Amino acid sequence: MASSDSPPQTVDRVILPDEAGQRLDVFLARVFSSHSRTHLRRVINAAQILVDGQQVKAAFQLRTGQRISGCLPELPRDGPIAEEIPLSILYEDDCLVAIDKPSGMVVHPAKGHWQGTLASALAFHFEQLSTLGGPTRPGIVHRLDRETSGVIVVAKTDAAHRELARQFEQRTIHKEYFAILQGVPDRDRDVIDQPLGMHPYHREKMAIRAGHSTSRAATTFYEVSQRFDGFAAVNIFPKTGRTHQIRVHMRHAGHPVLCDRLYGGRSRITNVELGITGQEEQIVLERLALHAHLLRFEHPQDKKTIEVVAQLPDDLQTVLHLLR
Repeated sequence: MASSDSPPQTVDRVILPDEAGQRLDVFLARVFSSHSRTHLRRVINAAQILVDGQQVKAAFQLRTGQRISGCLPELPRDGPIAEEIPLSILYEDDCLVAIDKPSGMVVHPAKGHWQGTLASALAFHFEQLSTLGGPTRPGIVHRLDRETSGVIVVAKTDAAHRELARQFEQRTIHKEYFAILQGVPDRDRDVIDQPLGMHPYHREKMAIRAGHSTSRAATTFYEVSQRFDGFAAVNIFPKTGRTHQIRVHMRHAGHPVLCDRLYGGRSRITNVELGITGQEEQIVLERLALHAHLLRFEHPQDKKTIEVVAQLPDDLQTVLHLLR
């Protein structure tokens, strides 16, 4: 894929009370996540970012009401390098392809994840992909978290990309997820309608947050399919598609997704911790127990209804078998 440059980004922000106390370079790295802190320190040291019109150091502690202004220079962006990575194709035609993404695969290149991405695999397997996502995201219309497995749809043409993006934006695409939760919800089904925004302290996390500049409306419906001793299997139907939406909402409900390091406090679980006795203790799951099971949408060209299903992966089936 050809390389490209992202345009310069203008910075003009007033520090809010809950943003005060952060280092300047840390704050900028959270707001402009495509730039590394090393790169941002160079920009600050070159006086391209000012605080109340004055040059400061990268470690400068921000205070409420201070204005950050300046311009971030162009950041070189290279497209993904094609890699011969196997793909599980669930559906394909001239307009689009639906992939069963495995847990552990990053969707597109980003800091710390330049190889082994879905974008690199797509670049190897397909001669034509849409360009609307930019050089680092050929064909990518939406995304799944790294540890979430399941259905992801990819556009081959710009026209298909526009139409699929419209359906996602207008929330007409039906999405179904499967998850195993820590704890057992009291209700058989419920709707969680809570806005999500950037976490005030942890850069990689989102949080229930109203009235913040990063806050966006988010709605998740879930229903319990099976209850176990200390765990539950649920089907989840997100209406919106915010970053970490299901994970934050289920944590908010008091039942985080199993093996959710960020929101549940653990990244693995053993057979003994699942309540299995009389066996030697061994790890049975060490990834997020969340799977994008189904996508249903209108085909961007002939308008027929397309339904794509990704079967439950073996590791999640093993956990269910042990719980039963």
